[in-house]
Amino acid sequence: MATVRLDRITRRFSKSAAVEEITFEIPDGEFWVLVGPSGCGKSTILRTIAGLEMATSGSLFIGDRLMNQVPARQRDVAMVFQNYALYPHLSVAENIAFGLKMRQTEPKTIQERVESVARILEISHLLDRKPRQLSGGQQQRVALGRAIARQPQVFLLDEPLSNLDAQLRDGTRTELKQLHQQVGITTVYVTHDQVEAMTLADRIVVLDRGKIQQIGTPQQIYDRPINRMVATFLGSPPMNLMPATFTGSSVQIGNQSFPVSLDLSVGQFDLGIRPEHISVDAQEPHCLAEVSVIEPLGREVLVRVVLEGRSMNLQTDPALNLRLGDRLPLRFDLDRLFLFDSINGDRVYP
Repeated sequence: MATVRLDRITRRFSKSAAVEEITFEIPDGEFWVLVGPSGCGKSTILRTIAGLEMATSGSLFIGDRLMNQVPARQRDVAMVFQNYALYPHLSVAENIAFGLKMRQTEPKTIQERVESVARILEISHLLDRKPRQLSGGQQQRVALGRAIARQPQVFLLDEPLSNLDAQLRDGTRTELKQLHQQVGITTVYVTHDQVEAMTLADRIVVLDRGKIQQIGTPQQIYDRPINRMVATFLGSPPMNLMPATFTGSSVQIGNQSFPVSLDLSVGQFDLGIRPEHISVDAQEPHCLAEVSVIEPLGREVLVRVVLEGRSMNLQTDPALNLRLGDRLPLRFDLDRLFLFDSINGDRVYP
């Protein structure tokens, strides 16, 4: 195991930069997730760590060793891809052992590692089967097992769960977290799925257009997003955003306003608030909105309303028995209110 350090890594293709000035350090044994929309550069960073891409500038260290010119096969990293990449003519055991055989590991050691990994991943009963005889989730476990058996310094995962159905993805995600707790290998995980990022990561790196937007624990990023992009990307349903005006003593949204006490200059902003921080309150409402969509989820109901021409989501109790077209009195948790610069998207409050 080892630390992974990127120091001002830039990767250019022709005249455009896929990633630019990327700097962070992953401590030994931690699980970091790179997350962001398609095209943000997260896979480029992963491939650069693996040695499948070479940085145009900057320095990459694994442990204390500079890796810029080190070939991929000499970096002692293991990578799991989205498509599993199993050898169809080999058994599960042979697939897991493949990397070890290529390194001319002793047969006894190979057998011990294959059996150990199979126990950890609960696939011991599948060792004699071929990949075509396995489900998608089982094939993913074999791919993980092949990487783990090598006992690499760094474990790289490129959207490994995206081909699984929703229920299997949830179960495999839990198993992956337990697996990391057992083996403790420094892990870099790429995903566009913010739920995976929030549930798996020790720390999250949020990327957009090739640049780091924010680094922090899942809770830090959820509670204190640094800008509008981060605020709306992490969270399901996402944070509500609407144009608003701060007048000095109140916030005005369209023709409706409510009093606030903010240490902030008068001006135009984007107001942000998460769905769970909006309540239905007929006694002291901040505004009125019309119900446009109702989505029952069992223990709660996700409701979309229209406020001054803008859609907002909130979560309500099923006992409210809402109907389309209802006018809802809404109250915001003012301690959970965000204001973002309407031009550059930076958070200006709190």
